[in-house]
Formats: sequence, C-alpha cells, structure tokens
Amino acid sequence: MATVIVDVMLKPEIHDPQGEAVLGASHRLGFGNVTAVRQGKRFELEIDGPADGAALAAVEELARELLANPVIEEFSLHPAD
Repeated sequence: MATVIVDVMLKPEIHDPQGEAVLGASHRLGFGNVTAVRQGKRFELEIDGPADGAALAAVEELARELLANPVIEEFSLHPAD
C-alpha cells in the first residue's frame, strides 16, 4: 500500500474570497506579516502497490477527471513521505 497526495488549488487568476477572508482575519488577530492567502484542497489516496510511474499516472488521470476542475483549478501530486 502507498499513499499519494493530491493538492488542488485555484488558478492564480481566479478570485479567492475565502483566502481574502482568512487574510483579513489574520490581520485582525495580529498576524500582520501575512501578505496573501490562497485556499485549496488536499486529497490523500491510498493505493494498492507501490507509488510507481504507472500508479502516479493513474492518480493524475483521476485528479484531472474528478478531483480538480480544470477550468479554475490546477493540481500537483506526489507520493507521501
């Protein structure tokens, strides 16, 4: 068994109101050194067998088809440590 992490983020050009709300709240709480926040999603997928090239390619296809909206989001994936 192996675990693969898929991180999904809004594309940089997409407005992120949740990130802006967290940024404003961080300033109100005294964390003025925070200059930007972008929110995203993290998926941890357990797969049978090793996280080899074929397994990562299959997870990438799953991420493209199901986990991320390619119009507004981008994703990255990597085996868990």
